[in-house]
Amino acid sequence: MDTKIIIEQSDIAFGTSGARGLVTNFTPDVCAAFSIAFIKSIETKFSFNTVALAIDNRPSSYAIAQACAEGLKQLNVNVIYYGVIPTPALAYKAMLDDIPCIMVTGSHIPFDRNGLKFYRPDGEITKIDEQSILSASVEFITLSQDLTELCESQAARSAYIQRYSELFNSDALAGKKIGIYEHSSAGRDIYKPLFESLGANVISLERSDVFVPIDTEAVSDEDREKALNWSKEHSFDAIFSTDGDGDRPLLADEKGHWLSGDTLGLLTSQLLNIEALAVPVSCNTAIEKSNSFKQVTRTKIGSPYVIAEFNELKAHFTRIAGFEANGGYLLGSDIEVNGKRLTALPTRDALLPALLVLAQNKCISNQLL
Repeated sequence: MDTKIIIEQSDIAFGTSGARGLVTNFTPDVCAAFSIAFIKSIETKFSFNTVALAIDNRPSSYAIAQACAEGLKQLNVNVIYYGVIPTPALAYKAMLDDIPCIMVTGSHIPFDRNGLKFYRPDGEITKIDEQSILSASVEFITLSQDLTELCESQAARSAYIQRYSELFNSDALAGKKIGIYEHSSAGRDIYKPLFESLGANVISLERSDVFVPIDTEAVSDEDREKALNWSKEHSFDAIFSTDGDGDRPLLADEKGHWLSGDTLGLLTSQLLNIEALAVPVSCNTAIEKSNSFKQVTRTKIGSPYVIAEFNELKAHFTRIAGFEANGGYLLGSDIEVNGKRLTALPTRDALLPALLVLAQNKCISNQLL
């Protein structure tokens, strides 16, 4: 079989963040074709013999990961499976290990759809890489329906937790009462222990065994009402949640009002003393009006466009970042925070903005003034 033909006939297409489509179109051969084409498109640029995989909590994600792994085996590369973890956790660990990775997730779209996100050893793929995947023509053997079970490693989860537990003091969230709206988020088993390790009093809210398509950029009226009610019932200092794959934050203040993603990104950038930003045209003009940055570059909508702009900004500035209207924060350079080195993570991340804002010794609403 030929990867190019299989992909062309699949009805799976690249959008603003990864390749997405109906679950029924993610057949084993389609998953294998995308995985093989991805590796072939980058193998001349990087040296590696291992690829990392992880998934979100969608019912279809594990089988898709199995098919991706079977396809990758035909290239004689090793596969490490990290189970259900946030996308930034997978990307971070893969970058530490200097290997590519594939995240099986449809982010916030309904459960009858899914997707694949691809990362080179140096970070998220570009639009040029997407075209290379689509044009790659590689022969492979069709997969059987009997796919091998995957052995799960905890290493990526541990590395992601360590990234933030070591960045803050153990009492950074002391005195804070925080609700975590867990639903079906890929990071729901990470957030409570991490927040508690930083001193917070944490209450888990509405964990779901059914996939919930939370969209942080278009919060539903139902979720707005939930936050208001939870805040009144528990007297929270904040409520934290994410989208399905844990790369977009959702943070409510002490009154239960959800912050817009670009407002959270602006606050985060100010707290990090960022010099230059790359943000999509859809973000609030308050970013420029704040006069907090030496340069703000506007891009097309989509994280690949934000990341592409980082190369230009790096030539002139040392502290660069980006974020989107959905709240996902992209750190484009290594910086010092709290006297500690925080390495770049050029992919959307939900934890950094939430933790930075929560660690301030004042109410979230006061930080907006």
